[in-house]
Amino acid sequence: MIVNLVHDFDEVVNRRGTDSKKYSVYPEDVIPMWIADSDFKAPQPVVDALVERVQQGVYGYTPVSPRLKAAAAKWQETRFGWEVNPDAVEFVPGVISGVISAVRALSHPGDNIVIQTPCYPPFTDLSEHNGRHLLRNELILKDGRYEIDFEDFEAKVKDPRTKLFILCNPQNPTGRVFSREELIRLGELCLKYHVTVLSDEIHSDLVYSGHKHIPFASISKEFEQNTISFMNPSKTFNLPGFRTAAFIAANPVLKNAVHDMVVNNKAIGENICGTVAFCTAYEQCAYYADQMVAYLEENRNLVEETLKDVDGIDVIHAEGTYLLWLDCRKLNMSQEELDRFFVETVKLGLNSGKSFGPEGAGFLRMNIACPRSTVKEAMNRIVTAVKAL
Repeated sequence: MIVNLVHDFDEVVNRRGTDSKKYSVYPEDVIPMWIADSDFKAPQPVVDALVERVQQGVYGYTPVSPRLKAAAAKWQETRFGWEVNPDAVEFVPGVISGVISAVRALSHPGDNIVIQTPCYPPFTDLSEHNGRHLLRNELILKDGRYEIDFEDFEAKVKDPRTKLFILCNPQNPTGRVFSREELIRLGELCLKYHVTVLSDEIHSDLVYSGHKHIPFASISKEFEQNTISFMNPSKTFNLPGFRTAAFIAANPVLKNAVHDMVVNNKAIGENICGTVAFCTAYEQCAYYADQMVAYLEENRNLVEETLKDVDGIDVIHAEGTYLLWLDCRKLNMSQEELDRFFVETVKLGLNSGKSFGPEGAGFLRMNIACPRSTVKEAMNRIVTAVKAL
């Protein structure tokens, strides 16, 4: 069903006292702009569908949902032109839990996993906590844009101990949306050296003007057979608390191996409300995704325009995601001093760059998925505090 509504992204919602992780870390005078959930209400069709399901009153065990598989496959086709067989889709409680299951199913302790850094911290944690060796393919910051070091990437995937490459596209925290040419080069090297790709595409709907998300597995049949893709409506529709995601694997050997690991870990039971939210979002709420991207792009532009004349902070131009990567190295502070300055003086709670690896030292990550009034207040605080240094 096609729904056309207008969502009010300017609405300020009081999230304190709602068991919000985002709002439970910092004092009330600090604006939290760190963890990657948004301050926007979920789409109204999702709210309505949840109310209807909850009012039924019985919340028993759930089977595997054919509707979830179909909704995921249809979204990939309508948004990105990738034809997915619903049978290739499987439920996982979250992208990270799915990636962990894939790591355990498709590699062994002592094997290598390649990641691109700076990177989302759980990728580092999940590799090391499961006895795998992490190989860091450091993205190169050149003229304000991160580029892939393909020579280094090949050196790492050609190691016979390397079994997996975790791709994050759009990339967190740098905001890169990799081009078709870049993805092809990565994929061909992985095929050449028999390295399976785990593609985290959770931010795929959040891509700005002039850029396009290309599902990695959609590029060729060969790539599709060598890839497990992960998707989740949580970022697009602000649904992370429902813990409902999916992976797509056209290769039955890969799919069955990962699915069996999920089953063995007793992580297969779908959340009743999570399934309702997942399906309703993908079936009825494309309007919300479109409007949210347009709103976020204006937020991004506001931050870039405001901070371009602030000495000491360079905003890395985000091609996608609602996460901005701030280069604060010219402020000449240690990471600890920088983190403390933003919390205690600026009164903003951002992610410390070092949590994304040593490559993030001197950086901060800012979440701009919030009403414009919040972004404006944050900009006022940064400008005032930095000018007073």
